[in-house]
Amino acid sequence: MSTQALSGSLSAPAVQTAAKPAINPWLIAITVTLATFMELLDTSIANVSLPHIAGGLAVSYDESTWVLTSYLVANAVVLPLSAWLSRVFGRKNYYMACVALFVASSFLCGIAPSLGLLVFFRILQGVGGGGLAPVEQAILVDTFPGAKRAAAFALYSMAIVTAPAVGPPLGGWITDHFSWRWVFFINVPIGLVSLILTHRLVSDPPQFVEEAKAARIGGKLKIDYIGISLIALGFGALEIVLDKGQREDWFESHFIVIFLSIAITALVAAVTYEWRHHDPVVEIQLFRERNFALANALYFGFFFVLFGSTVLIPQVLQSLYGYTATDAGLVLGPGAFVIVLMAPVVVRLIPKTGAKKLILVGSIFVGLAMWRFASLDLGSDYRAYALARALQGVGLGFFFVPVSSLAYSYLPMNKNNKASSITNLFRNLGGSFGVAFMTTMLERRTQFHHSVLVQQLTPDNPIFNQKLETITQYLTGAGSSAADASQKAYGLISGVANQQAAFLGSLDCFYLLGWVALGTLVLALMTKPYRSAGSAGAH
Repeated sequence: MSTQALSGSLSAPAVQTAAKPAINPWLIAITVTLATFMELLDTSIANVSLPHIAGGLAVSYDESTWVLTSYLVANAVVLPLSAWLSRVFGRKNYYMACVALFVASSFLCGIAPSLGLLVFFRILQGVGGGGLAPVEQAILVDTFPGAKRAAAFALYSMAIVTAPAVGPPLGGWITDHFSWRWVFFINVPIGLVSLILTHRLVSDPPQFVEEAKAARIGGKLKIDYIGISLIALGFGALEIVLDKGQREDWFESHFIVIFLSIAITALVAAVTYEWRHHDPVVEIQLFRERNFALANALYFGFFFVLFGSTVLIPQVLQSLYGYTATDAGLVLGPGAFVIVLMAPVVVRLIPKTGAKKLILVGSIFVGLAMWRFASLDLGSDYRAYALARALQGVGLGFFFVPVSSLAYSYLPMNKNNKASSITNLFRNLGGSFGVAFMTTMLERRTQFHHSVLVQQLTPDNPIFNQKLETITQYLTGAGSSAADASQKAYGLISGVANQQAAFLGSLDCFYLLGWVALGTLVLALMTKPYRSAGSAGAH
């Protein structure tokens, strides 16, 4: 398609007629959401099992982290290519192949006898998992007419929020009561059910089949070797940088500098090449449509906050409050529960208020929730953290469905497949950047506060001397010698300073996440209005 033709197709809302399957579309929605829930669950469920994996395979903890990195890299490479792959093989065939590969590699991960084989099988699992979410989103857009599409996105949003929250506590419980291998084995029955249902219920829309067939017959479906290579190299290198950056001390490491240079060079070259290519594997020119571009920026920002907080909250609760991995994971539950409750409410509100107002409300609620976390102290209990997470859930509930509707508001239906790959890519990139940034910021801000607090632990400080003397006297009375009591007292005060520094560092991170959330207000205000599906049945 020429640039001029594409510009014309994106300049005005297209009248979209969704394919009408012979079966209830909600059965299709549940079927494809099941596989995506399984894949998203797997992105977080193995995190808490890493120490057990390292011990079981006789490797160091640092080596075991490649179990996570290998999956994320493979996932990041396949995500932007999924639209092109589904066009080559057929959407249903490609989707079923992804589910089958994910199930088979999950089983192989569970029986892997060594770290090398486990990492290899995780790469295969990432390849299979990377194609699930983009294809599911395209299937939902094509299956549901405009008036019901928001409700379908509501179901999708439940899966993508609930799965990462359920993953850590479920992974901890499975590892504690069974074995880390069952973290992978549980995917097998879920995947098999999804595979059977997909085979029986899902079909490609006629328009998609005709276009793909015409492209093959006419010889237009040529393999974009250069684009695929540049995208795979760029996103693969970028994901390694984000996952390994903190452990390698970022730019102090030649390893990180080299991979970041590769990522930037490859991605800039990919954007330049794909923009000019007549049949690109990733259609960069879709970003010329304002709502689509802003929707992707919103996805990045909100998932930055969502995944950043999802990593930060359990870490704070476990390291500073003494929560177990399971209990810390349960704090995340109320947020997902609130989103599930709000989904049908938001679906009803979109035709009346429009997507922009709901996104604005969502940004404000998420920002307030982050600042609520930043106002808590070391005496706060489970209820305080769970309510703050529930408040965040309210904000996220106002976000997912409106932004999903916004992304497709002005796109022709024949662009849905390519658009879904890009939106899922930005969602994953936002999460990866959020996790990497939060882990780095937490360590940096903790070091800063520790350096400030240590300056107060000197003989010149009367408050410090008074505390030291009080604790020393108590320990002496408990039977310690004067020298031992003084040393232990100083150690106890130093430990409190370390705890306070870590806590103050986490508060800084929550404040920052709050500002990022409120920053999305600007993006929402820049969106152009459209008639919401449901009020007119078309965009």
